[in-house]
Amino acid sequence: MQPFTTLTARAIPFGAANVDTDVIIPARYLKALTRAGLGRGAFAPLREDPGNIFDRPESAGARILIAGDNFGCGSSREHAPWALLDMGLRCVIAPSFADIFAGNSFRNGLLLVALPQEAVDRLMEVAREGLPVTVDLEAQTVTTPYQDRFAFPIDPFRKLCLLQGLDQIGITERLLPELDRYEAALAAERPWIAGAAARP
Repeated sequence: MQPFTTLTARAIPFGAANVDTDVIIPARYLKALTRAGLGRGAFAPLREDPGNIFDRPESAGARILIAGDNFGCGSSREHAPWALLDMGLRCVIAPSFADIFAGNSFRNGLLLVALPQEAVDRLMEVAREGLPVTVDLEAQTVTTPYQDRFAFPIDPFRKLCLLQGLDQIGITERLLPELDRYEAALAAERPWIAGAAARP
């Protein structure tokens, strides 16, 4: 998983509330065998409109999405954060997120930033002007070129994992030396257990 430290990028001023995972990635795109290419199906129902915000020239290369309340509600599909990441996004800013979507996003390295509606509205204004937004995970702040500064909360464990790029496998791998020491001590203390799994 790619670490997330500080991101300065253009943001898409989406703003819609109660966007469910069927809108983020419709079911017809879930037949893919890999995550690659899911971004093409992201927000497909909305992108059928030629004037949609996602395909406008000013949204090209955006790494941040600014959304409305209850973003990611609906089904529990992990494909939703996969699709957002595949379309180039690394962060979603909204007043609130659905719990399952939030868990799936964290496990895949997509930072979700919850801010009060007034702060989200201000960031929407800045994004509409085409100005970049900076998200600093270490400082837990979102700032703009106008010197706006918004602090956001985040679970300390999730923050650590995102900063270090640790998914569940990475967390386990960090414990391998400790696990090896435990196994060696167990084999010395109870030699009749050592190798029991290999015996017929």
